[in-house]
Amino acid sequence: MKKNKIIFFFFFSIIILAGCTEKFDLTQFDLDTSGSGTNVGGDTVYIKLNPDWEGFNGPQDIIIGKEPFVYVADTDNNRVVMLNLDGQILGTKTIKHPVALAQDFKLNLIVCAEFDTTLSSGVTQTIGAVYKINLVAAQHQIENAPIIRLLPRASDLNKPARRYTGATVFFDNRFYIARTGPQNSSIFDPDNSILFFSPKKFFGGGEGDTLIGRIPNIDPISSGLVSANQISSLTSFNNRSLDLIITLIGQNSFKTQWLAYVVTPISEKYESKFNPADGVSFITPNKFERPEGTTLDNSGNIYVADAAKDSVFKFNAFGDELQSFGGSAIFKEPYAVAFFDKVLYVADKGAGKIMRFILSTDL
Repeated sequence: MKKNKIIFFFFFSIIILAGCTEKFDLTQFDLDTSGSGTNVGGDTVYIKLNPDWEGFNGPQDIIIGKEPFVYVADTDNNRVVMLNLDGQILGTKTIKHPVALAQDFKLNLIVCAEFDTTLSSGVTQTIGAVYKINLVAAQHQIENAPIIRLLPRASDLNKPARRYTGATVFFDNRFYIARTGPQNSSIFDPDNSILFFSPKKFFGGGEGDTLIGRIPNIDPISSGLVSANQISSLTSFNNRSLDLIITLIGQNSFKTQWLAYVVTPISEKYESKFNPADGVSFITPNKFERPEGTTLDNSGNIYVADAAKDSVFKFNAFGDELQSFGGSAIFKEPYAVAFFDKVLYVADKGAGKIMRFILSTDL
């Protein structure tokens, strides 16, 4: 009798699960190098959780905060949205064209966005900007949270084409900002760069952040490795490392790169974690078309959202490809990914919504 009850409960659970999810069998997709859809076959399936979170307009980033709350750069609605893990909107902050988000360990939000300013000529100009939002000061009522603008500097106003496209925070609250633009002939201050901010307390300066400068030895227009050629996202690791995962949308054969911070007796610099000669899938030449976002799970696996291929790729920490999935039947333009508690969140810019997935092996 006890055995029959267990069997009944098992099948009842399967029926309930099937009623609120959709399964995507990875074996039904073939690798499509044309970019219309990609997938890697296998025994694992991605389970789509319903419902989708809708009401967004061209969202370009999503992160899971350390509280944890969910933050979405609702780009074309000119706002940052804070939600709980059930998808309920808790508040919004009006910011012009937000495209990238990060959160430090004091729970401040860092936002790459834009603002309008009137130049000395009297012309109104849209300029790239980076903001910092103090959520704690407003008890996490994001609409009331104090906000300061970290960038642009006064000198940046002479270069209105500059934009800030990625942000990531490290274990000690230093953070990096990716900057892009068309002027890259200067060896001192090219548009394509990674900027380094450090807490002022490291220099005896109290609260706040100091712009230290550009990360050196990263080529602004290289078509190879260790490049800042139109960076679209930055992702740091969940440890005390200074390593970076970057994605690029410029003219580069290696559009996803793992930059390892290497310290030697004579130098400190970023080097590529992988060598193309090793045959590592993560840096297979021309594998990606327009990767716009990455995230890491608790096991160190790397997820990459390729907006042009309508797909999400997954790699382990050795650069081997695992259960990638997607295609135009699933995504319209996946722009960003986030991971929390076995759930993969995908911000689909083209569909204007947030989609959630869980691996069948995690059920």
